[in-house]
Amino acid sequence: MRAARLIKMVLLLQSRPSMTAAELARELEVSERTVTRDAQALGEAGIPVYSDRGRLGGYRLIGGYRTRLTGLARSEAEALFLSGVPGALREMGLEDTASAARLKVSAALLPSLRDASQSAAQRFHLDAPGWYHEPQTPELLPAIADAVWDDRPLKARYGRQDTEVERELEPYGLVLKAGVWYLCARVPGSGHRVYRIDRFTQICVAEEHFERDEEFDLPGFWEERAAQFARSILRAEVRLRLSESGVRRLPHVTDKQAAADALEAAGEADAEGWVTVTLAVESAEVAYSQLVVLGPEAEVLAPAELRERFVERARAVVRLYGGGGA
Repeated sequence: MRAARLIKMVLLLQSRPSMTAAELARELEVSERTVTRDAQALGEAGIPVYSDRGRLGGYRLIGGYRTRLTGLARSEAEALFLSGVPGALREMGLEDTASAARLKVSAALLPSLRDASQSAAQRFHLDAPGWYHEPQTPELLPAIADAVWDDRPLKARYGRQDTEVERELEPYGLVLKAGVWYLCARVPGSGHRVYRIDRFTQICVAEEHFERDEEFDLPGFWEERAAQFARSILRAEVRLRLSESGVRRLPHVTDKQAAADALEAAGEADAEGWVTVTLAVESAEVAYSQLVVLGPEAEVLAPAELRERFVERARAVVRLYGGGGA
């Protein structure tokens, strides 16, 4: 543990002109007294760590000293490509690995480029989860992530509706979608499938490795499955009239592809400039929550139950506002 900390201290000092004891203590997660002892130990080992005393003092390497301990391990190199998604790294248990990789890269850069990582971090940050809910990290995610990185098959228990099923899986990749983690895995003899990681209740990772299909394209596979899922849940239809404004706004309140298909199949506008469309929706309940946003720019024609719900809403609005005002 101490040896790793001493190496990290050298890399930190190599990547910056100087650092105070407080800064080093914060980076190394130790006390300032420990920093002082570590600096002394490095000096005794022949590494030229110089201490500037005073309020603005600190530690620095002198004589242009550079360590050769900057080679990236494979795991560090892989984690480095995920450095732009810090939340995902933390949830997969790779935060320390990525931090070590960034530090090694920074130490190997020319002095004029060593602030590049900090500069980029101040200009770009990815916050994947949606608003208004606190995402929960699945308990089994780090273990599943390790299996993905190492190409090791796993046996899993997976909750499906009111039952649990057992599966033998070859984990190919992880996807973080709107704060929810998914595993893309190959089921021997059944092809690739997608599983929500928060529905795994138990896993057992094998010691051996499976042979990965190198032609498997994770982004392409996910895009195809996501499109299939979006289409599969659109099991109902709504017939409605749309004003010009309603036509423009429809793709912004419902499924974009469903809106595009409905508008493409629509006929000519009537004398008032309204068009009649048949829109695929998930359900009448979902359609109500989506189309109510359009207000008077959309008129539901069918189904009758949904139209009556809009009529009742309109009456309620009239009762609320129609009694007079300022």
